[in-house]
Amino acid sequence: MSFTTKIKEELTTISLEDVESLSLLSGFVRNNATYINDHFVLTSENQNVITYLCSLIDRLEDVQYEITITSSNNFSKNNLYVIRIAKGLERFLSLLAYQEEVVPSYMVEDEMEIRNYLKGVFLSSGSVNDPKTSRYHMELTILYPEEAVFVQKLLNKFSLNAKILSRDRGYMVYLKEAESISDFLKLMGAMDAVLYYEEVRIYRDKKNETNRLNNCEQANMDKIFKTAKEQLEYIKTIRENDAFDLLDEKTKEAIFYREKYKEASLSELSEIISLETNHKITKSGLNHRFRKIKELALKLTENEK
Repeated sequence: MSFTTKIKEELTTISLEDVESLSLLSGFVRNNATYINDHFVLTSENQNVITYLCSLIDRLEDVQYEITITSSNNFSKNNLYVIRIAKGLERFLSLLAYQEEVVPSYMVEDEMEIRNYLKGVFLSSGSVNDPKTSRYHMELTILYPEEAVFVQKLLNKFSLNAKILSRDRGYMVYLKEAESISDFLKLMGAMDAVLYYEEVRIYRDKKNETNRLNNCEQANMDKIFKTAKEQLEYIKTIRENDAFDLLDEKTKEAIFYREKYKEASLSELSEIISLETNHKITKSGLNHRFRKIKELALKLTENEK
């Protein structure tokens, strides 16, 4: 079972007041309803969603429906459950303000109505990537531009930073930030999904932080090895040109310890020298000695050329 399916099935367990159920039905119908063979129908591959919608339609007086099951034509191999409004279509459409070009304000008058309208849109055409297996992403597929803008505005009433992307067939209203997706699940009331999402998100964030620290540590080690290797090359050049005695005693001491501890960092080398000679030398002071070694090696190389 996909993560999206689990979310939708959780949402279908939430009981609603009559006004809230109208908002949810409105959100679903506006983004799902079609006319097939002159019949007004609602469709879903999720049987739980269809059963839930039927329980809400049952509250509407003088509205009757029929359910049929057909094969889905979107290559998913799932059955397609179809609700056909058999009686009271005009009343049904009037109650949901379906024939209004823009959703009337009274359908989304307070926060709970907005939440349920968005819930209806999600049950109709929404999906959320499983954070365990993919990137953070939530999308709502919407056919008409006016509806896409309306849904985006509703989402952004909750500061979710929803964006719209045009597609070949319709529009995609989407969220990318993990925190926004978690907040969206929360505002719909899918609390089990929120707990799962947050557990995975925390795990991924910690894993990513560990990887960043490991990468940083590895990069630092690579830099240390590269610096040590360069210093040994400079020392080799000095020895091959019999120029060792041109250096002062402190610089010769730095060469001795670098050749003895080939992979030590400057910090480690300065501590070793300070401990073994009883003469404290800082990392900065040791670095100054290696600059002298580099300058001499480069001069010798230039003279050879």
